[in-house]
Amino acid sequence: MTEQSPSPAGRRLALFALVVLALNMRPAAVSVGPVLAEVRDGLDMSTTVAGVLTSLPVVLFALVGAVAPWLSRTVGIHRTILASLLAVTAGLALRSMVDSPGPFLVLSAVALAGMATANVLLPSLVKLHFPDRVGTVTALYTTAMAIGLTCSLLLTVPVAEQFGGWRVGLGVWAALALLSALPWLLMAAHDRHVGPAGSTIRLGAVARTPLGIAMALFFGLQSTAAYTIFGWFAQLWRDSGYSPAQAGALVGLVAGVSIPLSLWIPRAAAAREDQRVVLLAVMACYPVGYVGLMVAPYSGAIAWAVLIGVGACTFPLILSLIPMRARTAEGTAALSGWTQSAGYLIAAIGPLAVGATYDATGGWTLPLGLLLVLAVPQLLLGLYCSRPGYIEDQLAR
Repeated sequence: MTEQSPSPAGRRLALFALVVLALNMRPAAVSVGPVLAEVRDGLDMSTTVAGVLTSLPVVLFALVGAVAPWLSRTVGIHRTILASLLAVTAGLALRSMVDSPGPFLVLSAVALAGMATANVLLPSLVKLHFPDRVGTVTALYTTAMAIGLTCSLLLTVPVAEQFGGWRVGLGVWAALALLSALPWLLMAAHDRHVGPAGSTIRLGAVARTPLGIAMALFFGLQSTAAYTIFGWFAQLWRDSGYSPAQAGALVGLVAGVSIPLSLWIPRAAAAREDQRVVLLAVMACYPVGYVGLMVAPYSGAIAWAVLIGVGACTFPLILSLIPMRARTAEGTAALSGWTQSAGYLIAAIGPLAVGATYDATGGWTLPLGLLLVLAVPQLLLGLYCSRPGYIEDQLAR
């Protein structure tokens, strides 16, 4: 691993580049949801193709994310990030111009592949440039991710309505990606290859360690909950009596809660060797929110949305744990690649299972019960991952 630059200007540039990169880690995945009906009508898209489109994020995160550590070693981590942002830009811009479902799916995959690559490498970038400020920098970039998520959920429809339709509502996020690529032009000019070519930590080796297995399962279960919440809870609140706009705003509230908490959780986690207290404080909100939705989904909707939003902040917590459970940037890249690629494969199953349960029962009691049950192994795995330990130490055994 190359030592971090002592230049204050270089560190400021790296921090700015990380934050603007993080803003782009969710719009490609979630901006379609609010205008999916309009996209289907405009492209004459079948229900089957729409189902493929909604499953693309987790599939691409799993498949492409596994390649990201190899790219960072061979191409260079900064050049890889620059290429990722350009892929996001091209995919988002061009898909807003096509007239048929096939090209729309292909270009969505291009954008999501770029996003998946950068998503895996973010923890490694933090470890590389700010090994002495992991908690603070993780807090900043996870907050930027939360802002990007919330804005893409809340602003896509108003932009579409104000400026001429769903094509503008989706295409506007390409402009954000293009602007965010500018600082990475400077970063790529002084690139770094994370890990010497002859001495690399392979994802397969990480996958055989207890910590690697636990991290992947923990990430998979938290992603299962998150994608179910963002994919299905608007329908839950509509079924409870809220209008589509009100239901969308409640989902936006779930996402918005993570903005201030993403500033606090990584720093609180980094301030201690053992992160189990932070994990318990966050995850305790999930069961209260789920049970509340079973009992009073309409009258208590705001309270349950806030509590579930707090529970969903296991995401910035596990992103904080990735660099904390590795000694080096190379170890962080390998642990991140394995954790996220395997975790997103697990997450692809959850929303489908919840949706099938909802279709079979016609209600939300059993789907919420399923989420409640899944919170138990998520907590146990999280407690293991939150204990002090390093992936390199387990690899050396």
